[in-house]
Amino acid sequence: MDARHRPSVSKIFMNKKNWLMVIGLLVLAGVYVFYFTDWFKPKIVHIAHTSRALGQRFGGNTGVNPAALSITFSLEPPCKLTEIKVVPLAAWQTNQNTLPVWHLVAGSNSAPVKIFGYGQRIRGLKPEVPGAQPEPLQPNVTYRLFVTAGKATGQHDFVLKPVEPR
Repeated sequence: MDARHRPSVSKIFMNKKNWLMVIGLLVLAGVYVFYFTDWFKPKIVHIAHTSRALGQRFGGNTGVNPAALSITFSLEPPCKLTEIKVVPLAAWQTNQNTLPVWHLVAGSNSAPVKIFGYGQRIRGLKPEVPGAQPEPLQPNVTYRLFVTAGKATGQHDFVLKPVEPR
């Protein structure tokens, strides 16, 4: 057979019907990946909080001011944090550049964290402003906690409720 009259490889194996099947298969694969995998979904850290009077932790009658509260946050899933920031919600809603009452950033590799307390030192994180200390939380003020762990983010609103003395 002469080279001029020999059919090309694409004409032999890829007729119009085959091209349509390949395109349809690629579209179905794209739809599956988009809707049934987490590849395009934002990574979210779920946060919950618990607040307790410090006196309750030590058995109640310890002479500790019962109005002094401890607030603890739990993360799901546990993650290597790269930033923690707590801001008063009302101030943040009017100015997203408001100064945080507590702000930690990654200083080195952090270990996965599941639970941490407000103001606690966390391995691998350091204050954004060197030497800065967390400000005391005010009762009945709504705060927002922002957490970043690589590309995963989370936020959680909480209020410090005063505890009535017994």
